[in-house]
Amino acid sequence: MTLVKFNPRPFDGSFNNLVDDLFASFPVFTGNEANPEWKGIVPVNISETEKNYQIEIVAPGFEKADFKVSVDDQILTISAEKKNELKEESKKQIRKEHSYRSFKRSFTLDEKTDVAGIDAKYVNGILTLDLPKKEEVKIPAHQISIQ
Repeated sequence: MTLVKFNPRPFDGSFNNLVDDLFASFPVFTGNEANPEWKGIVPVNISETEKNYQIEIVAPGFEKADFKVSVDDQILTISAEKKNELKEESKKQIRKEHSYRSFKRSFTLDEKTDVAGIDAKYVNGILTLDLPKKEEVKIPAHQISIQ
């Protein structure tokens, strides 16, 4: 077996190239997640009580205006997008590892969910949706007369 060193870019002597090469094998530093299929997915907790469902989405760094929540044909869609804002600064950017992100999650609602009564709140980086259940209409028993 022969060990071959692979360097995709020739070293040009700059500091940026040296730092990039040093941290290239660490996915946490480069933004290359180990599982790329999880990119854009935010953690969700779903709970149920007798009167409602509750969905909690952990999405720090967003503002209320960044979220879009809609229901179309019993599918609840929650999305958020925050765009990078260009700022004029006098300092030179050597490395930028953080940026804003976006996500989109969809959930199928059952017929017990009251779509008109859905309530959403965004507090401390957690978007909470309360989905009330419809009141069950019980038909009272009645006697049928025979003719």
